[in-house]
Amino acid sequence: MDSALEVLFAHIGQKIDLQEKDRAVLSDFFKLRRLKRRQYLLQEGDFCRYLSFITDGLLKSFSIDDKGGEHIILLAWEGWWISDFESFVKHTEAKLYIEAVEPTTVLMLSKDNYEMLLEQFPIMERYFRILYQNSLTRKDSRLISSNTHNAEEKFKLFMETYPTLHQRVPQNLIASYLGLSAETVSRLKKKRFQQQS
Repeated sequence: MDSALEVLFAHIGQKIDLQEKDRAVLSDFFKLRRLKRRQYLLQEGDFCRYLSFITDGLLKSFSIDDKGGEHIILLAWEGWWISDFESFVKHTEAKLYIEAVEPTTVLMLSKDNYEMLLEQFPIMERYFRILYQNSLTRKDSRLISSNTHNAEEKFKLFMETYPTLHQRVPQNLIASYLGLSAETVSRLKKKRFQQQS
């Protein structure tokens, strides 16, 4: 668990000034979980009881439509937090699935521990506020892109924002994330790399 905690503390340290003496106490708020590839962290209809910080690996958050089609909401990897936040906050049934794309290690923070953490370490309120601000701006950018950009612009923005992610994520998942067909992503990927060579 020590190496996982180091990843978390490094991430926290990028946002706020965390005192060394606080680290040992903070570590008690988290529990470690390892997921195999294709193992669920959360399924629709469950209650999302944790915020999960990814220390190693890659997860996808998605919904499934009436026809069984998968729609990826989020791709998250080392240094990202993931949850069905509405379910976590309101204690309602989850609307999302969260599944490991590759073997993944997460540090999980329960709702009770989250509340205690914020109470005992006010500086962590600032940390989470920064995270939420960043998350909202990312969601706004993605929504704007989804509504106003054509396929080529969406793919270009994805590649510029996450230049190495295509090496870890199967093409069909990138397509689902962008709201494009796998064939379109394949064509755009081929075109991009031909232009670069």
